[in-house]
Amino acid sequence: MDAPGIYGFGHTPRPEPDPKQMPSRRLLGGALLTLLVGLLVWSLFRDGYFDFWIWPVIWFTPDHWRSGAGTDTNAFNAATRLWAAVCTFLLAWICARIGNWRQVWQRFAVPTLRRLVTEDVETSAPVQGAPDLVEWPELRAANQHGLADRLAGEVRVGRMNDVDYVRINRAWAVARAGAGGVAAFGDAVLGEGAAAFTHPSGERDLPRRAAAHDLLARQVRIGRGVDAERNPYQHRGSGIAFDPALLGTGLLVVGPSGAGKTRTVVRPVAESLCLQALTGQAAVVVVGTAGAELGSADAYDVVIGLADPSSRYDLDLYGSDDPDVAAGTLAEALVDGPGARQQDVRRAATALSQILGPFHAAFGRFPSVPELRELLDGTPHAFAALRQALDAAGAPGLVRELDARERQTAQRGDIAPQLADRIALLDRPAFAGFFDVTGRSRPFTMRALEHPVRVRVDLPAHGHAEAARVLVRLVLAQFTAAMSARRDRSLFACLVLDDAAHAVGAGSVRGFARLRSANAGVVLALRTLDEVPDDLRTALVAAMGCRMVMSGVTTWDGKHFAEAWGTAWVQTRDVTRTPDQSGGFTRRLSRGVRKVFTGEAVTTESVTVREVERERWSASDLANGVPAGHAVVSFTTTAGESAPPVLVDLRG
Repeated sequence: MDAPGIYGFGHTPRPEPDPKQMPSRRLLGGALLTLLVGLLVWSLFRDGYFDFWIWPVIWFTPDHWRSGAGTDTNAFNAATRLWAAVCTFLLAWICARIGNWRQVWQRFAVPTLRRLVTEDVETSAPVQGAPDLVEWPELRAANQHGLADRLAGEVRVGRMNDVDYVRINRAWAVARAGAGGVAAFGDAVLGEGAAAFTHPSGERDLPRRAAAHDLLARQVRIGRGVDAERNPYQHRGSGIAFDPALLGTGLLVVGPSGAGKTRTVVRPVAESLCLQALTGQAAVVVVGTAGAELGSADAYDVVIGLADPSSRYDLDLYGSDDPDVAAGTLAEALVDGPGARQQDVRRAATALSQILGPFHAAFGRFPSVPELRELLDGTPHAFAALRQALDAAGAPGLVRELDARERQTAQRGDIAPQLADRIALLDRPAFAGFFDVTGRSRPFTMRALEHPVRVRVDLPAHGHAEAARVLVRLVLAQFTAAMSARRDRSLFACLVLDDAAHAVGAGSVRGFARLRSANAGVVLALRTLDEVPDDLRTALVAAMGCRMVMSGVTTWDGKHFAEAWGTAWVQTRDVTRTPDQSGGFTRRLSRGVRKVFTGEAVTTESVTVREVERERWSASDLANGVPAGHAVVSFTTTAGESAPPVLVDLRG
């Protein structure tokens, strides 16, 4: 790949620019001018305005060819026509040399003809010298010709798609690494063909695709780099795409409502991750409001419709069996919002652990939402019942923890009442059937992301805005905690938040830094950075390796991105105009007459060329210079490779 973010399928690297190459406008203008001059001269000669061109014919032919008749006249006419053709060719050669017609042909005509003639062939035929992937060269290299023929036949008859190819190819890599895996791989391929090693859901593709995907490179195309001087050279005119190597550093998308964040960025990325989950390479959790354009429900294995009574799945409120871990994630969800301080989060985690630890020891489970609310409110009978259960379980140490929590509840300034008010947002009739802790159901937990699962969480669209924000923060906190703790990191796991408003806090920003090493990433979409606490905006932009600014942002938002993208050395031309005072009386008289008729004084120009350091994209450029349907995006890979900001046409 030439540079990060370039869509690899069908991409042809651009040749390195020639610093001595003539600009296109000057080249075409010169060619056109010489063509017009040549046609004019040729027309004058043809119409007889100049007769000296025929003198060589007169000098080198006999006189009787001109004065005679019949055959002699025909010979002179033939010689004249031949000499006229030679002169015409000579005139065309001179014009072509002066006008650089050959360079025009090579730079403009030849590439256009090649695209018109060979476009279909290039997209369907394999690259010359490269192995034909349809023939499964890796299997043939391992002397598995029978398996290769079986799979190649599935491709030719149309029973294998790109998801099947990548999934089976990955299964072969796993089989070669394990003992006895090759034999099991062969049995599965011979028996099931393209349907071998299917995803546990049984699906082999998505119901619909909204973007172009290259599953071999794990890329999804989101647009085309604008062919402009401001863009990096290799990105001009190239397809722009995201892949796990980029998403692993985090993607932040900022743009106002209606800018197309969901349709042009969030949904294609979520769709790509769902396809990769079907190939056994990724796991994804997509969070958005109910009804958001994030793909159909059939594209996901688990759809959790919070506040929807018809939802078949539930969400684990605690996300862990460890009381301390559960208290930490729940504290970030309840406290880690706008205006929250880190010491408040620690106090909340301590208060929650003093409840969750004793409760889990007494009952073997965590409290339900109403039970947790009662304990945080300091209800006496709730503490008495829990203390009695602890005495029966023989846990005196945890009784002391509970007594300490009860004493703090009576003190002024205790954080528990605030937590009770926040948890009360989830203690509503709309959420009555959710967050089950009794074992009647198996709520989804982030620990399941060790498997290639596709999860969608639908938040309530209306009437529960504060509860939705708590749930988004809860999912985000559980995701960062689970990814840091998971043992099997072979799958790329990604959390996609279609609306991350008021979801980012100090704890989550610190968690983003740990995702890169855990083979995980996060995608955050915001309408404006004002939805993030003021003291965290710079830290959030810095924590994200990939940053994307849609058209229509404000200069206040653009300022943070302009600072993150830094400066670059650019060449500037300063033109100075001064009145022309040179020459004698005649020149001064002519300048005076020109000033009378034009109203402008005659001036001389002096040009100064220098290199200055300027912002790659200033806040004003981002606010006013990004056309509708476009975005400016920068890329950083997990390996540390980066690319400057690119202006992308999301409709291209």
